[in-house]
Amino acid sequence: MANYNETQNDFPKVHRDQLITVQDLIDFKQQLIGDIKKLLKEQSGHPGHQWLKAFEIKRMLRLSESKLQILRDKGVIPFKKLGGVTYYNLEEIEILMNSGTLFDQMKMV
Repeated sequence: MANYNETQNDFPKVHRDQLITVQDLIDFKQQLIGDIKKLLKEQSGHPGHQWLKAFEIKRMLRLSESKLQILRDKGVIPFKKLGGVTYYNLEEIEILMNSGTLFDQMKMV
């Protein structure tokens, strides 16, 4: 049983700065959806991290080392080199895949 009488008039006062706005709910929804998508990607074997190494890109796109090198040389696939290791941004690769640009370029190789 509660410490106070739970009638409508006995609830604590809610102050304006304690209210949840519609924008708060929208932000929460977007964050929650993003977190769920990330978890689903990780469960499906899709890497959960943003930067991928060459072997991960080759496996994901089913490319040989030489085809990956050609796409890199042509500037089709963006990459960064750090300490002799080549990294690829997963989001940029997904954008290329969704646009169809990457697959068009792969056919030409």
